[in-house]
Amino acid sequence: MKRSAIFSLIAVISFSLVAGDRRSVAQSPRPGLPTARPEDVGMSSERLGRIRTGMQRYVDRGMVPGVVTLVARRGRQVHFEAVGYRDVEAKAPMTTDTIFRIASMTKPIASVALMTLYEEGHFLLNDPISKFLPEFTNMKVAQAAPAAEPGGAPYKLAPAKNPITFKHVLTHTAGFPNSYRGITREEYAKTYPRKNPSETMADVVKRLATMPLNFNPGEAWEYGPATDVVGRLVEVISGMTLDEYLRKKIFEPLKMNDTHFYLPESKLNRFAASYEPDEKNGNKIKLVEAPTPESRWVKQPHNYFSGAGGLVSTAADYVRFHQMMLQGGELDGARILGRKSVELMTTNHIGDLPVWLTGPGYGFGLGYSVVKDIGVTGQAGSAGMYGWGGAFCTYFQVDPKEELIGVVMTQVRPYTHINIRQEFMALANQAIVDNAKPGAITPTRAAMR
Repeated sequence: MKRSAIFSLIAVISFSLVAGDRRSVAQSPRPGLPTARPEDVGMSSERLGRIRTGMQRYVDRGMVPGVVTLVARRGRQVHFEAVGYRDVEAKAPMTTDTIFRIASMTKPIASVALMTLYEEGHFLLNDPISKFLPEFTNMKVAQAAPAAEPGGAPYKLAPAKNPITFKHVLTHTAGFPNSYRGITREEYAKTYPRKNPSETMADVVKRLATMPLNFNPGEAWEYGPATDVVGRLVEVISGMTLDEYLRKKIFEPLKMNDTHFYLPESKLNRFAASYEPDEKNGNKIKLVEAPTPESRWVKQPHNYFSGAGGLVSTAADYVRFHQMMLQGGELDGARILGRKSVELMTTNHIGDLPVWLTGPGYGFGLGYSVVKDIGVTGQAGSAGMYGWGGAFCTYFQVDPKEELIGVVMTQVRPYTHINIRQEFMALANQAIVDNAKPGAITPTRAAMR
């Protein structure tokens, strides 16, 4: 064979191998959920394109470093994009596999973990938590003293009218002191936080039990450390650390491979830097924490597992968790909960108690805020939507009626000066263009039967 012919044959073979490799890469599944054309699930590609424009505005104004947004409908990802930077100072671009501090978006996961133990028959929602945490027996309630003496206690104590139940800790109605409001706020700031690196959640929860409650359990809704108690209950009932329980019972079955209490150093190159608004510079962001091995989210010892806010994760992992919830507790053959437990968790349990952190129109389920009235909330979507957010400006919402999940993640704390989370959900909802079909059986509903 002539040399030129041999070279031609080699070139053809090489091209075929490269092209085949490219095809295999292009056809490999993306992290998260299977993808679909938006139009195949009743959404508009053109309208979904508005999400990128809206998020880019925040990046261009210097309000956020970068953003990852994900929209899924009927079990299919239809939008998954990143804009801006993961680390502005290092000029590291934001990518869809960026790992974020999700803070209070840990709460629904810890709540689901406790409900898996409910399904095993360990407790009922109206059981007192002192059944497993005896330090919460005979709690006292702080009441404003009529005329506190100078230097004296600002309150008097009265016995709690009823015990703290599992339902109370899952709905934030236990009455626990907190850093937000109440006459025990200063005492809480001194007593509750972790004192040294050797302390575990067991140590911190025991200290919490020595403090008086802000109100009788069940009488009000108040954000605070309740889900740390939820996580501690998981540990006591299961005999595992919360880290081990979540990994074995939730993360591994759901293939949530990038969700951790402490980030492995091998993944540090995907960890987002954390920022805060600079009031002296028009609230443009300034660096708080670069992604280094010294970060508390990475550094040893790995012994403190906060159910209230300890996890790091990706948008792709997080959407898998909530697709499981949307499908009645099961995803890709891994069943975490039964359908009736999911319904129980995503139902309003607090009547008309005001949820001051979200505003009017919301109730609260077991680990989730629940929309009662979209007219009152002023938010596009459906009654029955559930969700929550994290302190570093992450957020998710699940709409069972529309079978829609939205996830947005950035890293700015505090974030009350911007509306990026609400605007993202408005942009996700406006991309729904199909007609509602009451009673229609979609693949997601069929999977729940």
